[in-house]
Order: sequence, then structure tokens, then C-alpha cells
Amino acid sequence: MRYPAAGEAFDRLLCIMDDLREKCPWDKKQTLDSLRHLTIEETYELSDAIMEGDLTEIKKEIGDIFLHLVFYSKIGAEKGAFDVTDVLHGICEKLISRHPHVYGDVVATTEEEVKSNWESLKLKEGNKSVLSGVPGSLPALVKAMRIQEKARGAGFDWEEKEQVWGKVEEELGEFKETFVGKELSLEQRVEAEGELGDLIFSLVNFARFIDINPETAVERTNKKFIKRFQHLEKRASEMGKALQDMTLAEMDVFWEEAKGL
Repeated sequence: MRYPAAGEAFDRLLCIMDDLREKCPWDKKQTLDSLRHLTIEETYELSDAIMEGDLTEIKKEIGDIFLHLVFYSKIGAEKGAFDVTDVLHGICEKLISRHPHVYGDVVATTEEEVKSNWESLKLKEGNKSVLSGVPGSLPALVKAMRIQEKARGAGFDWEEKEQVWGKVEEELGEFKETFVGKELSLEQRVEAEGELGDLIFSLVNFARFIDINPETAVERTNKKFIKRFQHLEKRASEMGKALQDMTLAEMDVFWEEAKGL
């Protein structure tokens, strides 16, 4: 299959990037470092659009990310390090080498076999650890999920979800018995933080076992809370009251009202 229209559109973007880099004062000043935080922002905007299921916004945000990738490639070419052709051929070669069950004679009939082969190939390519491919700057919840997925790809995992839930209950019991309802010293707070981390890590593990993405689950809860809280603010304003002047019982009436919307 060939994609002549896509190739034409991509070439158009490359030409526009050339023009901007030459003629636009802002684009001329940008560096790899200055673009980095903007790329992170664009990625989160794409994530938001996906969470909302807004296909129009998803298309727009994908375009923004394409622009950033082309921008990085343009700067790479100016430095004589790489250009967009090198980038594209590089990912093509990696995909071919990492999918020997498609482009070679390796047999992989399940998703787990594919993941296991992927991690084995990465080690052969020079990675010192299965976990070395997990970016250090990932948000902690996402990182926990990726660490566990990669460990599973190497064959290190629980066998049954009931075992994982048992670990959740164990960690929760330890945390509750040791720390809940007690005044903690500074040293105990450090210990409590570690125990809470263990509990959250085990919950992430269980979520993975039942095919729930914990990052998505928490974000949906965030959005639900924001919607209900903003309804509470709106209803309070309609009564001419500030939230600070309302009792919890009064606020709870509107909160329950929001839950029914």
C-alpha cells in the first residue's frame, strides 16, 4: 500500500517549516531545549482530547505534535546531526527489527509473546536492563504501570489477580495499623510515605491485571470531581453565598445534586 496524498501533505509541512525557520523571528530563535516544554504541553493537550473523545481536537493536537517533530528534525539537520529522513528511516528499521514475527521467521501468536520478544530484542541491542527504557521523568503513576508492564514482559509477574489483590490488602493493612489515626514524627512520616507508595504500587498492579489503566481512572475521577465542585460553586453563587460561609451539610446537598447530573 502506498500513501501519495500523505507524502504530499508531509512534504508541504516540511516546506512550511523551512519557510518559518528562515523568515519568522520566533521560529528562528527556537532550540531543542526551548521546544521541549512546549512539546510536553502539546502531548498533554492530545491526552485531554483523547480522554474527552473529541475527534476534531485529537486531529488538531496530532497536527501540533507533528509540527514539533518536524521542528526537532529541522534543528537536527541544521546541526548536521540528522534530518527528518534519518528519523523516519530509523523508526522504520527499528519497527522491522522489533517485529520478527511479521518481517522474519519468529512465531508470536499472542500479545504477551510479542512483548516478551520486544524486551529480549532490546537487551540484545545493548540495553543493560529491561527497565532502562522507562523514562525517569514520567509521572509516577504512569511510571509504575510501565515498570510493571516491562517486568511482566521479562516473565517477572504474579500468576493470578487474586494474588495481587492479596498484596493490596496486605499493604493496606500494614499502612492502616501502623499510621492511620496517629500523630506522626518526621521520621514516621518518611516511613509512612514509603508504605503509602507500596500500597499505591500494589493498586496499580491490580489495575493492570484487570485491564484498567490507573492513570486514566484517576484522571476520570479528577474530571468528575471538578464537574461536581464547579456545580457546587455555581449553586452557592446563585444563593449569594461563598463556600467558606457554608456548612459541610449545606454543601453536601449540592454535591449530591451534582452527582445526579
